[in-house]
Amino acid sequence: MKIVVLDGYTLNPGDLSWEAFEKMGDLEVYDRTGYDMDDQDKVIERAKDADVILTNKTPITEEALRHMDRLKYIGMLATGYNVVDVEAATQKGVALVNVPTYGTEAVAQMTFALLLEVCHHVGAHHQAVKEGEWARNPDWSFWKFPLIELAGKTMGIVGYGRIGQAVGKIAEAMGMNLVVNSRSIDPAFQAQGVRYVERDELFKEADVVSLHCPLFPDTEAMINKRTLKIMKETAILINTSRGQLVSEQDLADALNSDEIAAAAVDVVSREPILSSNPLLNAKNCLITPHIAWAPTEARVRLMSLAADNLRQFLDGKPINVVNPEYSSSIHERKD
Repeated sequence: MKIVVLDGYTLNPGDLSWEAFEKMGDLEVYDRTGYDMDDQDKVIERAKDADVILTNKTPITEEALRHMDRLKYIGMLATGYNVVDVEAATQKGVALVNVPTYGTEAVAQMTFALLLEVCHHVGAHHQAVKEGEWARNPDWSFWKFPLIELAGKTMGIVGYGRIGQAVGKIAEAMGMNLVVNSRSIDPAFQAQGVRYVERDELFKEADVVSLHCPLFPDTEAMINKRTLKIMKETAILINTSRGQLVSEQDLADALNSDEIAAAAVDVVSREPILSSNPLLNAKNCLITPHIAWAPTEARVRLMSLAADNLRQFLDGKPINVVNPEYSSSIHERKD
């Protein structure tokens, strides 16, 4: 069995091991294959004889799938799977499997790393001290930006799955009030005092809006000119989910015109970020290079869970299949 990893470098830049996959088949690992639709020729070249493909952000299109007669399994090295043409994979009888739980704690932690940086500007104040501003200052304390206390403020969480819930626990531990918007309402959480509201109500009420929902047609560009006008002028937007949830030009305009106070994003609509992205020149906008998922501990879990996904599939007990209607399995198809 041939296993091809299309973009292994971000998961494993050299500090992890592919050994678990090597034990299951003939493994070929490519650091990068490309993240544009224009790179499908390279995808086809590298994976046309694969039984198993592993990908993180390299797209797999219907056109590429047409050339993969042996393919039985696409394993995401991630939770999101929007880079794969799910319908085409399903019609071809290919199982599409993701890793849904590896990064919950890491992303929740990063959410507050971003938020606390917005509130306290730790990096800028550290740099000011290193550059001698404190030593030259006549007072024993100084600050270069307004500082914000979170206790008593309202955290609005859009998407209340595992990550949203983890963020909510941290927010409550910091003394924040909580409002939630979710595709489904869990009575157990309601019984615990979690207050579910419509999305517009959340935008109006929240001092901090934190996005933790999947990218669906109804969530794409949900942060836009209209919804930004609903938010408080003092509101802070945090996005550690998907860049496409935000209309970036609208957010940049809102920041530059002081319609909201600040934004901090770990994801953008096109990654790596384009030099033309309007957020790069927006006021009070903190941008990090999609690192919420990447602590060593989270990547170790991701590698282990991805291997377990494939192992379970080969044993005829597939788990974490996002297209359960796929019509064939590795046991039914003949090479």
